[in-house]
Amino acid sequence: MKANYLVCYDITEPRRLNRVYKFIKGMGLHIQYSVFHCSLTWPKLLELKEKLSRLIDEKEDDIRIYPLPTEEKVIVMGCGDRVPDGVEIFIE
Repeated sequence: MKANYLVCYDITEPRRLNRVYKFIKGMGLHIQYSVFHCSLTWPKLLELKEKLSRLIDEKEDDIRIYPLPTEEKVIVMGCGDRVPDGVEIFIE
């Protein structure tokens, strides 16, 4: 079974940033500058964490993986246009 996660990152070095971006792009939907929405099985989540731990410098970089509630409702305000498949949108 898949669960939804918000993956956010702050990578200090451009080369590592590029590697992290390319890897996460293959795992989820790029919704904002340093934010991805990922729908992952447990093994894929473990793979994501393991690979990211090898790509970053833990003393300089910051990655957050937030589990999302099971209810698929997102509020989009402003010019956001990237929304994960199967997500219901409330536009204000």
